[in-house]
Amino acid sequence: MRPIKVLVVDDSVFFRKLLSQTLDMSADIQVVATAADPYQARDMILMFEPDVMTLDVEMPRMNGIEFLKKLMPQHPIPTVMISSLNSAVFDAMENGAVDFVDKPQGASVDEMKKWIEDELVSKIKIASTVKVGKYKLSAGHSVNSTGRTYKNKIVAIGASTGGTEAIYNVVKNFNIDIPGTVIVQHMPPGFTKMYAERLNNQCRVTVKEAENGDLVERGKVLIAPGDKHMRLVKQGGIYRVECKEGEKVSGHCPSVDVLFQSVASSAASDAVGVILTGMGGDGAKGLLKMRKAGAHTIGEAEQSCVVYGMPKVAYDIGAVEYQVSLENVASKVYNILNSMP
Repeated sequence: MRPIKVLVVDDSVFFRKLLSQTLDMSADIQVVATAADPYQARDMILMFEPDVMTLDVEMPRMNGIEFLKKLMPQHPIPTVMISSLNSAVFDAMENGAVDFVDKPQGASVDEMKKWIEDELVSKIKIASTVKVGKYKLSAGHSVNSTGRTYKNKIVAIGASTGGTEAIYNVVKNFNIDIPGTVIVQHMPPGFTKMYAERLNNQCRVTVKEAENGDLVERGKVLIAPGDKHMRLVKQGGIYRVECKEGEKVSGHCPSVDVLFQSVASSAASDAVGVILTGMGGDGAKGLLKMRKAGAHTIGEAEQSCVVYGMPKVAYDIGAVEYQVSLENVASKVYNILNSMP
């Protein structure tokens, strides 16, 4: 099996060299070219036909977002954004990037190498499996408010690679009558707060990064912090979340499994669980526990997934009750809620 051909695009000579040398140490990766700006990158793409591109957000002459907007319609290529704490990464995801990594600030060379080996290599490997542009989201079915009060109901959602856009495409169709909703999206700390704020500005519901003790209530969506597990608890008939640091579970913190297992215990048959695009198996066991507790469960169908990993594992173990394309997830959630006592 041939190595993954990678193009490194960054305006820093030092960082390009460090990335290239460290990535080349992986047996599965070959850096075939580097570029200092998007104009050079365009030429390198035509010349070397890389499988994956790493792309800096801030660059001279043209930033990474504008480059993606121009590039993807003509030459779709799986792209991993490299950025310091910057909300522009979500613009990149919206314009076709597969994933992003948080560039360490003030790190030593050895720390940077370890970050590349631990974080970037795995993101590149995942990106190499993605068929960019294979699925164009259609308008889907609009969801009209029913005026119902879904008493004591909970919606729980988990996602990973490709999930920032997938979650947006679900939550944007929620009305303020949606039951309290809890979400885990695998993302570095800091970015989850910016992501929640972005969704809050784009959607009808209230969206925020969860804090320990937050109420889970009608019309509110809580996003797990990027460095804490989030659990649902029920006290005196009221739902709250606990957000606490902890060891990785199913390879992640926050973990979808941790959230789903807590929802199974606290909400049981009053819950709807949704597992969206992502690599690996986080969330599958938790979703199965939810289904066994009486919850209704939804898995994103393969044709709309950026990476059909987490939903596939969940489906294979019997955790998924309904398989639904992304464009229909929100309406399916409402259909289920309206059928519940």
